[in-house]
Amino acid sequence: MSRPTKPLEKIGGLLKSLSNPVRAQILLAIGTGEACVCHLEALLGLRQAYISQQLMLLRRKKIIASRRDGKYIFYRLAKPEVLDIIRAAGKIMGVPRGSLVIRDHSHCECPKCGINEAVVSTNQQALEQSS
Repeated sequence: MSRPTKPLEKIGGLLKSLSNPVRAQILLAIGTGEACVCHLEALLGLRQAYISQQLMLLRRKKIIASRRDGKYIFYRLAKPEVLDIIRAAGKIMGVPRGSLVIRDHSHCECPKCGINEAVVSTNQQALEQSS
């Protein structure tokens, strides 16, 4: 039996990183922008420590990148192609594409979410005044 070649080991490592359902949820959640840990905590309903562990692994594998803004660290995809892999795996397994969308019904206290909530509130007020 021959030993896998280096390229196949790299592919296997990537697939192993994506195999955890929570990591896949995190990637889908930040797939269209960026998010801080507190936002992911509110969105996914998981403990901050567990999410941080998963983020650390994804960052170590260079699948995600981060930036600091004051006391908050925001995460984004460094390799957006991973979403294609998740979607392709879903298609192969017969998972409806709509079920691979993370809908944001959460609110956290980070500055980014605070800005988004203010915009939504302003838009709602404008709609109410126009009707």
